Amino acid sequence: MSKTPGEPRAADTKPVKKAPKRFRLKQDTKPTVREAREQVRAERVPIAPQGTMAAAAGFAVERRDFLYYIRTESNGSKLTVAAYERDLDDLVAFLEREGLHAPAEVEHHHLEAHVRYLLRKDSRALDPSSVYRKIACIQSFFKFLSARGRIPGNPAKGLDRPKREFKIPHFLSPDQTKRLVEAPAPEHGALWVRDRAILEVMYASGMRASEVCSVRLRDWQPQAMTLNVFGKGQKERIVPVGVPAASALEQWIGGLRAEIVQGDERKADHRLFLSVRGKPLERVALWGIVKRYAAIAGLHDVHPHTLRHSFATDLLRNGCNLVTVQQYLGHAILTTTEIYTHVDDRKRRVVAACHPRFRR
Repeated sequence: MSKTPGEPRAADTKPVKKAPKRFRLKQDTKPTVREAREQVRAERVPIAPQGTMAAAAGFAVERRDFLYYIRTESNGSKLTVAAYERDLDDLVAFLEREGLHAPAEVEHHHLEAHVRYLLRKDSRALDPSSVYRKIACIQSFFKFLSARGRIPGNPAKGLDRPKREFKIPHFLSPDQTKRLVEAPAPEHGALWVRDRAILEVMYASGMRASEVCSVRLRDWQPQAMTLNVFGKGQKERIVPVGVPAASALEQWIGGLRAEIVQGDERKADHRLFLSVRGKPLERVALWGIVKRYAAIAGLHDVHPHTLRHSFATDLLRNGCNLVTVQQYLGHAILTTTEIYTHVDDRKRRVVAACHPRFRR
C-alpha cells in the first residue's frame, strides 16, 4: 500500500494522553477539637460566683443555719462545708434565673430541671461524682428546712441521683512507689528531708492529703510507730507505719523541723509538716510536692491520692483482708473499700482451681 507523502506511518502514531481529572476538595466545615472546646466554653453558663446564696435575701438565713448544722451536728469537715457552699451558690443562681427567690417557692420540678442542667455535657461537663455530691447537698438542704418547719414540704424528696460510675483506681507498682518515695535527695533543696518523710508516711499509712496537712506533732507515737489520724467527720483512727517512714519522720522532727520552729509552736499550730516559713503545710503545697517528685521519678498522672490507692492495693495484693484495709483507710462503709478488690489475684486463683471450664 502506497504511503501518501507527509502522512505519518501507523507505527509513528502515538495515543493522545488525557489530562488527569482534578478533584476539588470540599472545605472541611467540621470544627477541630480545640474549636469545639472553645465553643462549649463560650456557650456554657458560668459557675455561680462565690457568695451568690449569701447575697440572696430569700436564702441567706437558711444558708447560714444549714452550714452551721453541717459544721457542728454533722461534723462536716472544712472541705465538705466549702464544697456545699459552692453547690448552694450554683443552685441559687439557677433558681433565680428561673424567677425563684426563696426556698418556699421551690418545687420538685424546679430541682429536677436543675439536675438536668447539671448533667448536660454541653453546658457544664461535670464529673458524675460531682453531680452526685451536688444532689446530696440539695437533698440535705431541703430536708433540713422541712424538718425545722421552714418550708411546707420537702421538694427534694424522691430526687434521683445519677448512678456512680465505677472507676478502677490508679495505683503504682511497688517498683514505681519505691522510685517516688526515694526521689527526694539533698540536691533537691533543704526541704528534701521533709518531702521524703511526707511521701514515706503517705504510702505507709494511706492518709488523705487533708489528713497529712492537719496531723499534729502529738499525733505521732514514736515508740509504737503509729499516727493518730482524724479523718472525715472528725473520726479518729490509729494507723501504723513501717521502719522507713518512722526513720524519715524522726529525721525531719529532730532536724530541720526543730530548726524552722525554734521552740515556738504557735505559728506552726503544732502541725507535723510545715512550710519553710514555719506555717502549717497546705493541700496545694502538698500536691505540688507529690507532682514534683513524680516528675523526677519519671512518673505521670500521680497525685496524693495515688499513694493512698497504692497503699490499699499493696495490702490486698499481699493477703490483707478487706475489713482491715477499710479501717486503715477510714472508710465509713465497706462498699467504698471494695473498689480495690480488682487487684486481689486470689479470686482468680480460686476460680482457676474450682471452675471446671476455666482452664483447658
